[in-house]
Order: sequence, then structure tokens, then C-alpha cells
Amino acid sequence: MKARELMTPDPALVTPSDSLQRVSQLMLEHDCGCLPVVSAADQRSVVGVVTDRDIAVRGVAEGRPPSTPIGEIMTPNPDCCRADDDLEQVERVMSDRQVRRVVIVDGAGECVGIIAQADLARASRRMQEPSPKQMVDVLESISRPIAGS
Repeated sequence: MKARELMTPDPALVTPSDSLQRVSQLMLEHDCGCLPVVSAADQRSVVGVVTDRDIAVRGVAEGRPPSTPIGEIMTPNPDCCRADDDLEQVERVMSDRQVRRVVIVDGAGECVGIIAQADLARASRRMQEPSPKQMVDVLESISRPIAGS
């Protein structure tokens, strides 16, 4: 199965200048915990991602105001997968980087979708491929604590 077959297409996007408050509102509106950050409102070139955890840890916990530009707390230069990549590649990125979501880009590096850990689990149930054991192994490797933390 290819990433394009499982991804959520055309996710909500934010720019580095969007505020913490605006990004939080978009997460609520779109019922998601991760948004791709693109270079400009009229472009889809991925420059980062921001998660609900980023907002909590790098924003709220540090006492940043709601007007803080998301570019100050986003994770820059995320590992992305291409829409034509096999799911094994998406799983590998999630496992190696220990992330629960991967931005999907086209050949020009522009955001076309996003795949979450939950999407992999739903696909496994639907198709029985990969096997439930393989899915457990992938989910376990994504959630493995980082040594020393």
C-alpha cells in the first residue's frame, strides 16, 4: 500500500507567523494534534510541524503568550515521506524518529497529506496487512523511550 492511499489529504496548514492561539484553534476545529508548517500562506513547502505537545511544552510551560509566532516553537525540518512511498517507509520514519505523525509531500516537497499512527492501526485492521503483531511492533518502536530521557 502506498502512502497516498492512507493519508489524510489536504490537511490544515499553518505558517511560522501564525500565533499559538490560532494554531490551537485550528487543531480544535480540525480535531487533530499535529499541523504541517509551510513557508507562506500561498505556498505548501514544508518547513516544520507543530504538535499539541509542542504547544504545551514549548509554549504554555514556558509561559509564552497566545500571540507567540508558531515558528518559535515548531519542530523545524521534519522527516517527510512522499505520496508514492510504501507504508513500510512511513513506518520506518515513525519508528526511527519516534514520531506519531508523518507529513506526506509531493515531488516538489509540497504538503499533500499527513499520516498518523492511528491511520496505520486502522489500515491494519481493514487489510490484515501488516499483521497485528507487525503493527504492535511498529507502535512499540514509535513509543519507545529515548535513552537518557
